Formats: sequence, structure tokens, C-alpha cells
Amino acid sequence: WRPRGSVLVTGGTGALGARVARWAAESGAEHLLLVSRRGAEAPGAAEVRDELSAAGTRVTIAACDVADRGAVERLLAEHSVDAVVHAAGTVVNTPLEAVSADELAEMWAGKVAGAVHLDAVLADRPLDAFVVFSSIAGVWGSGGQAGYAAANACLDGLIEARRTRGLAGTAIAWGPWAEAGMAADAEAAEALRRRGLIALDPERGVGALARAVSGSDPVVVVADVDWARFTPAYTSVRPSPLLTALPEAQPAPHDTPT
Repeated sequence: WRPRGSVLVTGGTGALGARVARWAAESGAEHLLLVSRRGAEAPGAAEVRDELSAAGTRVTIAACDVADRGAVERLLAEHSVDAVVHAAGTVVNTPLEAVSADELAEMWAGKVAGAVHLDAVLADRPLDAFVVFSSIAGVWGSGGQAGYAAANACLDGLIEARRTRGLAGTAIAWGPWAEAGMAADAEAAEALRRRGLIALDPERGVGALARAVSGSDPVVVVADVDWARFTPAYTSVRPSPLLTALPEAQPAPHDTPT
């Protein structure tokens, strides 16, 4: 997939959104519509706009709460788009027994409600791509992130539903990224590495994004995993049918004496 025309990026001024915006501009997008709740007032928004504009890409930064269906309708009535990358969302690290309804609502608002509204408002418009940023938490779980895992699994299901309707759709279940999210902190990145989850190089990430959208699978996991570390810990309590199906996740066979 090579972006063209106008590309909408939600969470477009955040770490991941800005990285995707730069890649889209370099790959051929003529206009970038970068959306966040604070718009031009978001930290780093001016720097992202100036950098992309200096490179010759037309940039619009808009304040829009994508959890508000009316706000999404107004935004897309004003701007025609050829592709969507939904990178907005927050993480709440709370054990399931302690998570509150308010925390769940906050977590689902931008990530899930935003995707649902974008899907509904753009349902009758032809798009080159409709990409949602999901997480490995929704595929094999993540400690203390039950609500976050459920939200991402919902995104994966939304994309499956779009595909059954004949619409463009790709959910990318990311592992941790370097320079963004939890892995942006050196101590957290090292803790993840010890568990077998290596922070994904951003250049590899955006390359994988393009390949995932071009492929036929609606939901794709993109993660840098040291399976020799990850598998034993993950299966220490019970076996995992998911990992059993992955050749990379199986222990190396021992040499058989002759």
C-alpha cells in the first residue's frame, strides 16, 4: 500500500500517529488530516505540522473527539479522505478486579467508539485503506490490561465485520514500539525484553504497516518476539493452542544421539 490523496490519521500528533504521518507523506500522500481531541493545541502538534509542511505536504490539524459521532460527521463532511489510520487510544494498567466502569469507558471512548463512528460515517465511501491500530493484548492478553485487551479485540472484530461487507479494513495488533507507549521508557522496555517482547523499531513498523494493508488477512500481528523467552513463561501455567500453531514459538528440537 502506498498512500495517496488525503489520509486521515487519528491520534495524528501522538508518537505513533506522527510517525505514520511522516511515512504517509514520504510515500505519496498529498494531504494529511491529523486529528486529536486537542488539535493544534496538543503537545508537539505545531512541530509535526511544520515538519510535514516544509517537506511539501499539505497538513490540516483538527480538534475532533472521535468518540462523538456528531463531531466525526462534521469532520468528514468538511474533508474528503482516501484512507484512514485510526491510531488514537489510551492504555489503563489496572487489574480486572480493580478496574472501574469510568476507566473502561475512558479507554473504549477513543479507541472503540472512534473506530465504530469512522466505520459508520465512511461506510458508503470507497477507501484505499481503513487501518486500526490494535494490540497483541487483544490476541494473547497482557497482565493488568484486561479492559485494554477487550477494547483491542473489539477493534479486530470490527475489521472482520467490514471485510464481510466487502469494505477495506486491516487491524494491526502491534507489539510494543520503541520510542512510543510503554517501551518509550528504558526501564519498561527492558522489562518487556526480559519477557521476550522486544521494542519494535519504528522503521520496521511502518514497513510492516504497508505490507499488512496490502495483504489479504484482516487482522495481522506485528511484533518482535524472542520466542525462546516468551513461550516458556506464557505457557508455564497452561498450554497455549495459539502458540502451538506457530512453528517459531516451538522449542528447538534436541539432537538425537546416534
